[in-house]
Amino acid sequence: RTLRSPACLVLPENGSDKMIRFSSAMLLSSLMFTSILGHASAAAPEVMRLWPSDAPQAGGNEAADVPTLRLYRVESKDRTAGVVIFPGGGYGNLAMDHEGEQIAAWFNRMGVTAAICVYRHRGGGNGGKGYGHPVPMLDAQRAIRTMRANASMWNVDPERIGIIGFSAGGHLASTVSTRHDQGDASSEDMIEQVSSRPSFAILAYPVIAFEKPFTHRGSQKNLLGENADPKLVASLSNESAVNAETPPTFLFHTAEDTAVPPQNSVAYFEALRRAGVSAEMHIFETGRH
Repeated sequence: RTLRSPACLVLPENGSDKMIRFSSAMLLSSLMFTSILGHASAAAPEVMRLWPSDAPQAGGNEAADVPTLRLYRVESKDRTAGVVIFPGGGYGNLAMDHEGEQIAAWFNRMGVTAAICVYRHRGGGNGGKGYGHPVPMLDAQRAIRTMRANASMWNVDPERIGIIGFSAGGHLASTVSTRHDQGDASSEDMIEQVSSRPSFAILAYPVIAFEKPFTHRGSQKNLLGENADPKLVASLSNESAVNAETPPTFLFHTAEDTAVPPQNSVAYFEALRRAGVSAEMHIFETGRH
C-alpha cells in the first residue's frame, strides 16, 4: 500500500500557528513495522506516582490503586516533543506491551520523549470493585499535566506535548481531548497549575461512541457500569463533545475491525471537521483489531 501526501498537524502556540511536521506515512508505516517486529521494547523507564499521596477517589493502597507514569527519556541537546501513551484494554486491563512499551520505544527512536500512563480501571483495586468514570480521566489529565509541569527538567517542549491512545485508550484520549482546562493558578500543587490540554492527539482504532449500534459494549460497561444514567452515557460518547478547542487529531483504523468498528473513528473525524479542528484519518481495508 502506498501512502501519499504526508500530513502536518497544526498546533497553536502563543496565538499563532506552529507546524509539527508529522508525516502520516511515516507514522503508519513505523507503527506497522513495530507491530511486525513484536519484540521491540524501550529501555527501563523511570516510574513515578501520579500523585505524591493517595490519588483522588482511591479505594485502597494496593498497586492497582496507585496510578503511575512510566517515563522514557531521550538524549537531546534540544527540547524534544513529548507524548503520553494510553494503552487499551477495554477499561478492564492495560495492554502494556504492544500498546505501551513498544510504542514508547518507537517514539524514543524518533527522538520523542514518551510516558505511559498506567491509569486505574475496572480490572482491579478499590476493594475489588475496580474503577470507572471519572477516575481514568483524572489519571490521564494528571499525566498530561505532569509532563508539562516537568517539561524543563525532562527537556521537553511544553507546547508540543501530545497523546496517543489505543482502543479503549483511544476513548480515554478523546475524553481528555474534549475535557481539559488551563490549570488552577492558585493551587499549591505545581502540577495542578498547568494546562491538561494535549497539543495533538493520535487515536488508534479508538472506542468513541456509546449507546450506538457500533459501540464496544465491554468498554462502556467497564467505564460506566451496567445501568448508567443515560445523560452520562451520552456525554461520554465523545463525538458529541468535540469543540473548537479539541486538539488537532490523527486517526487510523481498519475496515475489518469487528471488535471496535471503524464507524467510531468516522464519527469522531466528522465531528472534528464540523468543529473546524485540523484532522486526518486513514481506514485500511485489512487488519484485525
